[in-house]
Amino acid sequence: METSWNSDILKVEYSVFGWIAFVAWSTSFYPQLFMNFSRKSVVGLNFNYLLLNNTKQSLYLIYNASLYFSSTLQFQYHKKYGFDQMIPVAANDVAFSIHAVLITTILLFQVIIYERGNQSISKITMGIITMVWVTAGVCFFIAFPSNSWLWLVTIFNTMQVLLASIKYIPQAVMNFMLKSTDGFCIGNVFLDFIGGISNVAQMVTQSIDQNSLVNFYGNLGKVLLSLVTLFFDILFMFQRFVLYPSNKTSLIPLSKLNDKVNEPLIKSLNQPLATNLHVAENV
Repeated sequence: METSWNSDILKVEYSVFGWIAFVAWSTSFYPQLFMNFSRKSVVGLNFNYLLLNNTKQSLYLIYNASLYFSSTLQFQYHKKYGFDQMIPVAANDVAFSIHAVLITTILLFQVIIYERGNQSISKITMGIITMVWVTAGVCFFIAFPSNSWLWLVTIFNTMQVLLASIKYIPQAVMNFMLKSTDGFCIGNVFLDFIGGISNVAQMVTQSIDQNSLVNFYGNLGKVLLSLVTLFFDILFMFQRFVLYPSNKTSLIPLSKLNDKVNEPLIKSLNQPLATNLHVAENV
Protein backbone atom coordinates (compact mmCIF):
# COMPACT_ATOMS: atom_id res chain seq x y z
CA MET A 1 0.00 0.00 0.00
CA GLU A 2 1.43 3.36 -1.04
CA THR A 3 1.97 5.84 1.75
CA SER A 4 0.01 9.06 1.24
CA TRP A 5 1.16 12.62 1.71
CA ASN A 6 0.00 14.53 4.75
CA SER A 7 0.19 17.90 3.01
CA ASP A 8 -0.85 18.58 -0.59
CA ILE A 9 1.35 21.69 -0.60
CA LEU A 10 4.43 19.72 0.41
CA LYS A 11 3.57 17.08 -2.17
CA VAL A 12 3.59 19.75 -4.88
CA GLU A 13 6.83 21.23 -3.54
CA TYR A 14 8.39 17.76 -3.57
CA SER A 15 7.55 17.34 -7.25
CA VAL A 16 8.69 20.87 -8.14
CA PHE A 17 12.06 20.46 -6.40
CA GLY A 18 12.50 17.05 -8.01
CA TRP A 19 11.89 18.26 -11.54
CA ILE A 20 14.02 21.37 -11.00
CA ALA A 21 16.83 18.98 -10.03
CA PHE A 22 16.11 16.91 -13.14
CA VAL A 23 16.20 19.92 -15.48
CA ALA A 24 19.31 21.43 -13.87
CA TRP A 25 21.29 18.20 -13.67
CA SER A 26 20.21 17.07 -17.14
CA THR A 27 20.92 20.46 -18.71
CA SER A 28 24.33 20.55 -17.01
CA PHE A 29 25.65 18.03 -19.53
CA TYR A 30 24.92 20.17 -22.57
CA PRO A 31 27.34 23.12 -22.25
CA GLN A 32 30.28 20.70 -22.42
CA LEU A 33 28.59 18.72 -25.20
CA PHE A 34 28.05 21.85 -27.31
CA MET A 35 31.53 23.20 -26.51
CA ASN A 36 33.08 19.98 -27.78
CA PHE A 37 30.91 20.10 -30.90
CA SER A 38 31.70 23.72 -31.72
CA ARG A 39 35.46 23.24 -31.20
CA LYS A 40 35.55 19.75 -32.72
CA SER A 41 37.93 19.07 -29.87
CA VAL A 42 37.87 17.57 -26.37
CA VAL A 43 41.29 18.88 -25.40
CA GLY A 44 41.14 20.15 -21.79
CA LEU A 45 38.35 17.75 -20.78
CA ASN A 46 39.53 14.86 -18.64
CA PHE A 47 38.63 11.48 -20.14
CA ASN A 48 38.97 9.65 -16.83
CA TYR A 49 36.19 11.87 -15.49
CA LEU A 50 33.95 10.98 -18.43
CA LEU A 51 34.39 7.23 -18.14
CA LEU A 52 33.98 7.21 -14.37
CA ASN A 53 30.87 9.37 -14.72
CA ASN A 54 29.30 7.05 -17.30
CA THR A 55 29.86 4.04 -15.04
CA LYS A 56 28.54 5.92 -12.04
CA GLN A 57 25.38 6.97 -13.88
CA SER A 58 24.80 3.40 -15.06
CA LEU A 59 24.91 2.10 -11.50
CA TYR A 60 22.59 4.88 -10.35
CA LEU A 61 20.14 4.04 -13.13
CA ILE A 62 20.01 0.39 -12.03
CA TYR A 63 19.29 1.47 -8.44
CA ASN A 64 16.65 4.06 -9.27
CA ALA A 65 14.79 2.06 -11.91
CA SER A 66 14.81 -1.12 -9.81
CA LEU A 67 13.45 0.53 -6.67
CA TYR A 68 10.92 2.63 -8.58
CA PHE A 69 9.45 -0.10 -10.80
CA SER A 70 9.98 -3.39 -8.94
CA SER A 71 7.22 -4.35 -6.50
CA THR A 72 9.55 -7.01 -5.06
CA LEU A 73 12.18 -4.43 -4.19
CA GLN A 74 9.57 -2.06 -2.81
CA PHE A 75 8.25 -4.82 -0.55
CA GLN A 76 11.77 -5.55 0.69
CA TYR A 77 12.31 -1.83 1.32
CA HIS A 78 9.06 -1.54 3.31
CA LYS A 79 9.89 -4.69 5.24
CA LYS A 80 13.23 -3.20 6.28
CA TYR A 81 12.25 0.42 6.94
CA GLY A 82 8.52 0.18 7.69
CA PHE A 83 5.37 -0.13 5.62
CA ASP A 84 4.38 3.42 6.55
CA GLN A 85 7.46 4.83 4.79
CA MET A 86 7.52 6.23 1.26
CA ILE A 87 9.82 4.84 -1.41
CA PRO A 88 12.72 7.35 -1.57
CA VAL A 89 13.01 7.25 -5.38
CA ALA A 90 10.87 9.60 -7.48
CA ALA A 91 10.04 9.64 -11.19
CA ASN A 92 12.49 12.50 -11.74
CA ASP A 93 15.32 10.34 -10.33
CA VAL A 94 14.62 7.63 -12.91
CA ALA A 95 14.26 10.16 -15.74
CA PHE A 96 17.54 11.82 -14.81
CA SER A 97 19.42 8.52 -14.68
CA ILE A 98 18.20 7.42 -18.11
CA HIS A 99 19.13 10.77 -19.62
CA ALA A 100 22.52 10.85 -17.86
CA VAL A 101 23.56 7.44 -19.21
CA LEU A 102 22.62 8.47 -22.76
CA ILE A 103 24.42 11.83 -22.64
CA THR A 104 27.61 10.53 -21.00
CA THR A 105 27.73 7.86 -23.71
CA ILE A 106 27.53 10.59 -26.36
CA LEU A 107 30.32 12.51 -24.62
CA LEU A 108 32.50 9.41 -24.70
CA PHE A 109 31.73 9.07 -28.42
CA GLN A 110 32.95 12.66 -28.89
CA VAL A 111 36.25 11.63 -27.31
CA ILE A 112 36.64 9.05 -30.06
CA ILE A 113 35.78 11.28 -33.04
CA TYR A 114 37.17 14.71 -32.02
CA GLU A 115 40.67 16.10 -31.60
CA ARG A 116 42.02 15.02 -28.21
CA GLY A 117 45.68 16.06 -28.38
CA ASN A 118 47.81 13.70 -26.32
CA GLN A 119 45.18 12.99 -23.67
CA SER A 120 44.22 9.45 -22.78
CA ILE A 121 42.42 7.25 -20.26
CA SER A 122 44.72 6.01 -17.53
CA LYS A 123 45.06 2.35 -16.68
CA ILE A 124 44.17 3.23 -13.09
CA THR A 125 40.75 4.36 -14.29
CA MET A 126 40.35 1.24 -16.41
CA GLY A 127 41.27 -0.82 -13.36
CA ILE A 128 38.66 0.95 -11.22
CA ILE A 129 35.95 0.43 -13.85
CA THR A 130 36.84 -3.24 -14.20
CA MET A 131 36.80 -3.74 -10.44
CA VAL A 132 33.38 -2.06 -10.15
CA TRP A 133 31.71 -4.32 -12.71
CA VAL A 134 33.40 -7.45 -11.40
CA THR A 135 32.15 -6.54 -7.92
CA ALA A 136 28.66 -5.98 -9.33
CA GLY A 137 28.72 -9.39 -10.97
CA VAL A 138 29.94 -11.17 -7.82
CA CYS A 139 27.28 -9.44 -5.71
CA PHE A 140 24.59 -10.47 -8.18
CA PHE A 141 25.46 -14.14 -7.79
CA ILE A 142 25.54 -13.73 -3.99
CA ALA A 143 22.10 -12.09 -3.99
CA PHE A 144 20.46 -14.46 -6.47
CA PRO A 145 19.92 -17.56 -4.27
CA SER A 146 18.21 -15.62 -1.48
CA ASN A 147 16.57 -12.94 -3.67
CA SER A 148 18.39 -10.24 -1.71
CA TRP A 149 17.69 -7.66 -4.38
CA LEU A 150 17.44 -4.67 -2.05
CA TRP A 151 20.88 -5.51 -0.71
CA LEU A 152 22.21 -5.79 -4.26
CA VAL A 153 20.90 -2.44 -5.51
CA THR A 154 22.07 -0.82 -2.27
CA ILE A 155 25.57 -2.05 -3.13
CA PHE A 156 25.17 -0.47 -6.56
CA ASN A 157 24.02 2.76 -4.93
CA THR A 158 27.04 2.73 -2.62
CA MET A 159 29.44 2.17 -5.51
CA GLN A 160 27.92 5.05 -7.50
CA VAL A 161 28.54 7.38 -4.56
CA LEU A 162 32.16 6.22 -4.37
CA LEU A 163 32.53 6.82 -8.10
CA ALA A 164 30.89 10.25 -7.73
CA SER A 165 33.57 11.07 -5.17
CA ILE A 166 36.34 9.81 -7.45
CA LYS A 167 35.12 11.07 -10.83
CA TYR A 168 35.66 14.76 -10.07
CA ILE A 169 39.21 14.30 -8.82
CA PRO A 170 40.95 13.92 -12.23
CA GLN A 171 39.44 17.18 -13.52
CA ALA A 172 40.22 19.05 -10.29
CA VAL A 173 43.81 17.78 -10.34
CA MET A 174 44.12 18.54 -14.04
CA ASN A 175 43.00 22.14 -13.45
CA PHE A 176 45.56 22.41 -10.64
CA MET A 177 48.40 20.95 -12.71
CA LEU A 178 47.67 23.24 -15.67
CA LYS A 179 46.80 26.25 -13.51
CA SER A 180 43.91 26.71 -15.90
CA THR A 181 40.27 25.71 -16.43
CA ASP A 182 40.32 26.35 -20.20
CA GLY A 183 38.46 23.62 -22.06
CA PHE A 184 36.38 22.73 -19.00
CA CYS A 185 32.95 24.34 -19.28
CA ILE A 186 31.95 26.13 -16.07
CA GLY A 187 28.32 26.40 -17.18
CA ASN A 188 27.66 22.77 -16.31
CA VAL A 189 29.01 23.40 -12.80
CA PHE A 190 26.41 26.10 -12.11
CA LEU A 191 23.60 23.83 -13.28
CA ASP A 192 25.06 20.92 -11.34
CA PHE A 193 25.06 23.09 -8.20
CA ILE A 194 21.40 24.04 -8.68
CA GLY A 195 20.53 20.38 -9.14
CA GLY A 196 22.31 19.42 -5.93
CA ILE A 197 20.51 22.09 -3.90
CA SER A 198 17.13 21.08 -5.37
CA ASN A 199 17.79 17.42 -4.67
CA VAL A 200 18.48 18.13 -1.00
CA ALA A 201 15.39 20.36 -0.81
CA GLN A 202 13.27 17.55 -2.24
CA MET A 203 14.45 15.11 0.43
CA VAL A 204 13.92 17.67 3.20
CA THR A 205 10.37 18.29 1.95
CA GLN A 206 9.53 14.58 2.11
CA SER A 207 11.09 14.28 5.55
CA ILE A 208 9.03 17.20 6.90
CA ASP A 209 5.79 15.81 5.49
CA GLN A 210 6.38 12.30 6.85
CA ASN A 211 7.95 13.54 10.09
CA SER A 212 10.69 10.98 9.53
CA LEU A 213 14.34 10.77 8.52
CA VAL A 214 13.98 7.34 6.93
CA ASN A 215 14.11 8.78 3.40
CA PHE A 216 17.61 10.05 4.24
CA TYR A 217 19.19 6.89 5.61
CA GLY A 218 16.94 4.67 3.47
CA ASN A 219 18.52 6.26 0.38
CA LEU A 220 21.86 7.37 1.76
CA GLY A 221 23.32 7.27 -1.73
CA LYS A 222 21.13 10.14 -2.87
CA VAL A 223 22.08 12.20 0.17
CA LEU A 224 25.81 11.62 -0.22
CA LEU A 225 25.61 12.17 -3.97
CA SER A 226 24.12 15.62 -3.44
CA LEU A 227 26.74 16.55 -0.83
CA VAL A 228 29.65 15.32 -2.96
CA THR A 229 28.27 17.20 -5.97
CA LEU A 230 27.96 20.45 -4.03
CA PHE A 231 31.47 20.13 -2.60
CA PHE A 232 33.17 19.69 -5.97
CA ASP A 233 30.99 22.31 -7.67
CA ILE A 234 32.17 24.85 -5.11
CA LEU A 235 35.77 23.68 -5.66
CA PHE A 236 35.49 24.08 -9.45
CA MET A 237 33.97 27.55 -9.11
CA PHE A 238 36.80 28.50 -6.74
CA GLN A 239 39.35 27.27 -9.28
CA ARG A 240 37.66 29.11 -12.13
CA PHE A 241 37.02 32.49 -10.54
CA VAL A 242 39.63 32.74 -7.78
CA LEU A 243 42.65 30.55 -8.48
CA TYR A 244 42.75 30.48 -12.29
CA PRO A 245 40.48 33.19 -13.76
CA SER A 246 40.43 32.94 -17.55
CA ASN A 247 41.44 36.57 -18.06
CA LYS A 248 44.90 35.81 -16.68
CA THR A 249 47.70 34.83 -19.00
CA SER A 250 47.93 31.09 -19.31
CA LEU A 251 50.84 29.51 -17.47
CA ILE A 252 50.98 26.67 -20.00
CA PRO A 253 53.74 26.97 -22.60
CA LEU A 254 52.54 27.77 -26.10
CA SER A 255 54.21 24.62 -27.38
CA LYS A 256 51.80 22.57 -25.29
CA LEU A 257 48.81 24.49 -26.60
CA ASN A 258 49.85 23.73 -30.18
CA ASP A 259 50.63 20.08 -29.52
CA LYS A 260 48.25 18.00 -31.59
CA VAL A 261 50.01 14.66 -31.36
CA ASN A 262 47.52 11.82 -31.14
CA GLU A 263 48.39 8.95 -28.82
CA PRO A 264 46.54 5.78 -27.84
CA LEU A 265 43.36 6.51 -25.87
CA ILE A 266 44.48 4.15 -23.10
CA LYS A 267 48.01 4.80 -21.93
CA SER A 268 50.56 3.05 -19.78
CA LEU A 269 50.95 4.00 -16.13
CA ASN A 270 54.72 4.46 -16.45
CA GLN A 271 54.33 7.49 -18.69
CA PRO A 272 54.78 10.88 -17.00
CA LEU A 273 51.61 12.48 -15.63
CA ALA A 274 52.20 15.65 -17.60
CA THR A 275 51.73 13.86 -20.92
CA ASN A 276 48.25 12.88 -19.84
CA LEU A 277 47.22 16.51 -19.41
CA HIS A 278 46.48 19.10 -22.05
CA VAL A 279 44.75 22.45 -22.09
CA ALA A 280 42.40 23.72 -24.74
CA GLU A 281 42.49 27.02 -26.56
CA ASN A 282 40.37 29.78 -25.03
CA VAL A 283 36.80 29.74 -26.30
